[in-house]
Amino acid sequence: MGKSVASFFVEALKAEGVEYVFGLPGEENIHFVDALEGSGIRFILTRHEQGAAFMADIYGRVTGKAGVCMATVGPGAINLLLGVADAQTNSSPLVAMSAQVGLNRIYKESHQVIDLQTMFGPATKWAETVMTPASVPEMIRKAFALSQDERPGATYLAIPQDVEAMGLPDDIKPLRAGTMGQGRPDPAHIEAAVEALKSAKHPIIMAGHGVARTGASKALVELAEALNIPVATTFMGKGVIDDRHPLALGVIGFMRRDYENFAFDESDLILSIGYELQEFAPARINPAGDKKVIHMHTIPAETDACYTVEVGVIGDIALGMEALHEAAHGLSFQSQPTPKIQELLAAERQMGADDVGAPIKPQRIVMGIREVMGDDDIVLADTGAVKMWMARLYPTYKPLTCLMSNGLSTMAFALPGAIGAHLAYPERRILAVMGDGSYLMNAQELETAVRENIPLKVLIWVDDSYGLIKWKMEMDLGRHSGVDFKNPDFVAHAKSYGANGHYVNSAEEFVPTLEKAFAEEGVSVIACPVDYRENKRLTDRLGQLTMSF
Repeated sequence: MGKSVASFFVEALKAEGVEYVFGLPGEENIHFVDALEGSGIRFILTRHEQGAAFMADIYGRVTGKAGVCMATVGPGAINLLLGVADAQTNSSPLVAMSAQVGLNRIYKESHQVIDLQTMFGPATKWAETVMTPASVPEMIRKAFALSQDERPGATYLAIPQDVEAMGLPDDIKPLRAGTMGQGRPDPAHIEAAVEALKSAKHPIIMAGHGVARTGASKALVELAEALNIPVATTFMGKGVIDDRHPLALGVIGFMRRDYENFAFDESDLILSIGYELQEFAPARINPAGDKKVIHMHTIPAETDACYTVEVGVIGDIALGMEALHEAAHGLSFQSQPTPKIQELLAAERQMGADDVGAPIKPQRIVMGIREVMGDDDIVLADTGAVKMWMARLYPTYKPLTCLMSNGLSTMAFALPGAIGAHLAYPERRILAVMGDGSYLMNAQELETAVRENIPLKVLIWVDDSYGLIKWKMEMDLGRHSGVDFKNPDFVAHAKSYGANGHYVNSAEEFVPTLEKAFAEEGVSVIACPVDYRENKRLTDRLGQLTMSF
């Protein structure tokens, strides 16, 4: 036996094109970590396994190639679980690996034994334990194939400590990674979609994350232009149509009476492209379940009373849209609500953008970020009130340039996720935008960025509370409790890690401070007090809104 299972794992990862492994080792997988040394795969040592999983999650989401994370047994593997589940629910390709106790005691109650395979099962597409060296080539290939197929997601392998150290014959090679692609949809389904469109008066396109991750944005815009149908996106579909485009409606998924919802109220047919149910509840746009739905995706629709599909067009999303474009030649719709909705969004952006008060209005922060970031630069908007403001108001021009978690809506993914995005696209500006509640959950990864010379930039919206929960309490209960806390000195905190720290004292300072952070070398943290009194003002305003077209 010429090579260990551990060294073969590394060989197989190289064959899969893996460039980075994010993780935190333990004594049970030291052979694997040792085999990574000098292999050409860069091991990114993290300060928490959750951070490792989020780095792999976002790396996978922006590249389309499975991000890889690893941990040791028991508590280390459990710490991976949140980021793995985030990747699964957000359809990001990820392969997770962890050590497991040896086969000589896995079957009994002993030190650090937990059934990891069963634990990861509900949070992945496939979870398995490596029981014999001979199975390793097939298991690794299967883990990557499943993670990167038509609906990407997470897979997991547990590697018992004694199996890791076992040997394999020298002539055992990694299995080749084949290429798989979706075919053209059934022409009969395309024709059925055309007939459904012909019977509609006010169709609307709803574009989801599937359009972004399959690179189908160009086909989407061409179809929308040909048919003159307005396009609303989900939070995770932001950027699949340029927000400057005359047919762009903005995002849906905030609340029932947001501007975009009025366009859905007026519509009689929803052409749903690349949308998945976990992105947001369809009851928000089709509460009576009476609108026709054409579902175009690589995967069939999930069943929901408010998402009853009349026509399913399953196959390659771009090819499906191109076929529909061709088959619907000459069909075009006239009266559309797009200009009015774009006008309302522009007015809302402007409402706070020129405000010079302190704390700083969310609208001003959002538009300041947009001023500093280029079209191809990437913003990660963490979960909380910050996500709602960024989702609704941040103009997005390219797919996968405004990243959120809307499948699991996980807090604290943005800081470690930005590290993964930097490694995928080192030439772009990357900004993690976080609330103060989520920042400290994974702030230890600042040290990872400093040590690995990754120019991480983090913007913290400071309000000394869990702002989204406070917002919800005040809307539903008229009061709040149990959501306020005290923060450290964020500038001193950043500097203690060897990073740069900045505090924004006024609205006029915001853009210059953010530009300074991007101009300076190394890791930078910017703390910016935010005026979340705007939260209730927004929902009060939307609650009173009526529109007619």
